[in-house]
Amino acid sequence: MKLLKSLYLNNRIFIAIGAIVICFIASFIIDDLIIIPQALFFLFLGLVITDMLLLYRTRRGLAGSRIMADKLSNGDDNEINITLQNSYPFQVKLRIIDEIPHQFQRRDVNFYIDLGAGAQKQFHYYLRPVKRGEYSFGALNVFVSSPLGLLARRFRFSQDKLVPVYPSYLQMRKYELLAISNKLTETGIKKIRRIGHNMEFELIKEYVAGDDYRTINWKATARRRHLMVNHYQDERSQQVYSLIDKGRVMKMPFEGLSLLDYAINASLVISNIAIKKSDKAGILTFQDKIATHVPASRSNNQMGNILEVLYNQKTAYREADFSVVYNFVRRKITQRSLLLLYTNFESVYSMQRQLPYLLNLSRHHLLVVIFFENTEMKSFVEQPAADLRRVYHKAIAEKFIYERKLIVKELTRHGIQALLTTPQNLTVNTINKYLELKSRGLI
Repeated sequence: MKLLKSLYLNNRIFIAIGAIVICFIASFIIDDLIIIPQALFFLFLGLVITDMLLLYRTRRGLAGSRIMADKLSNGDDNEINITLQNSYPFQVKLRIIDEIPHQFQRRDVNFYIDLGAGAQKQFHYYLRPVKRGEYSFGALNVFVSSPLGLLARRFRFSQDKLVPVYPSYLQMRKYELLAISNKLTETGIKKIRRIGHNMEFELIKEYVAGDDYRTINWKATARRRHLMVNHYQDERSQQVYSLIDKGRVMKMPFEGLSLLDYAINASLVISNIAIKKSDKAGILTFQDKIATHVPASRSNNQMGNILEVLYNQKTAYREADFSVVYNFVRRKITQRSLLLLYTNFESVYSMQRQLPYLLNLSRHHLLVVIFFENTEMKSFVEQPAADLRRVYHKAIAEKFIYERKLIVKELTRHGIQALLTTPQNLTVNTINKYLELKSRGLI
């Protein structure tokens, strides 16, 4: 039974059977030709038996595996590697079908390659998940055909692997490396000129080549009889909280990824950047009540805690209650902090309903309200109108776009920092805002 389960027929065998059947039909018309289809039939049986012996004579003719990370990064292209080793003494033709999770809704993950005798080959493809959660991979199916190409033998590798999809840790690592090497400007992040002298004294040390001569401590130099300089460090240990709205307005999808997932990915990156910049990072998620709270810290395991908390975030499609957020922040976050509020306002009226709570938050903390441009509506407006109905639709779309700009002006007028961004540029623009506020000494 195992042999029959792994045995498959190629198209070539059906073509051969069809040709033999045609020859038998022709032999009924011409009696002298009966010997030809009979000879072809026995030759065909011999080739089928030979092909089967070639494929099954070697017990483990092919070795293979699917190599991938223990977890996938949401919203990113994750590399999936496939390695194959041919143990047959002849070249084989391979058809590879990978059973990827149903969440991807793809039916095109199959490949055709030739593999020489004793050769090994590795290739890869990419998967981009757009939802967090557990993804179940099936088997890696490889159909092996000999040079005769009549039959195929199926091998199965790396069966039933469960892989979690976490918030975008690949994006987090990318910006972490850029922040450490001071190359954030290469990805479009602005270099902000520091205004004033927002530095705090750390120690006095001996002068070495390259030190700023303006920091020479003349009194210490006179006492020690050689140059001494003051060493300063940036003000540190400021608290940076990401406040994530999980209400129904955050379920709108752009490029397959919901606004909630964009906010979660950006929160993970900005938290990591803040810790690398010697600040403390924390998380607060809410709907009609507070869902999760990770107190601000810069301990070694803080990013692990934040990653696990963000992985489990879901929405119940409820309206967000900003009064609950204000009461919780007043009770739990006593130190002045930078609050990055990820939400979405569809109209000026929806913002004005929450404005009293936003004003109260901004009195005790530095509040930045981050909300989103509708990129699909913007692209719709840019298309020419072909008829009167489309003109009306464009006018309504332009009204919605204009209201987003009015929201920014209204928040700015009340002294609240506002950031209107496209979902795709959320992470970069949030980092820019954070660096700008630090350079201005506002946190």
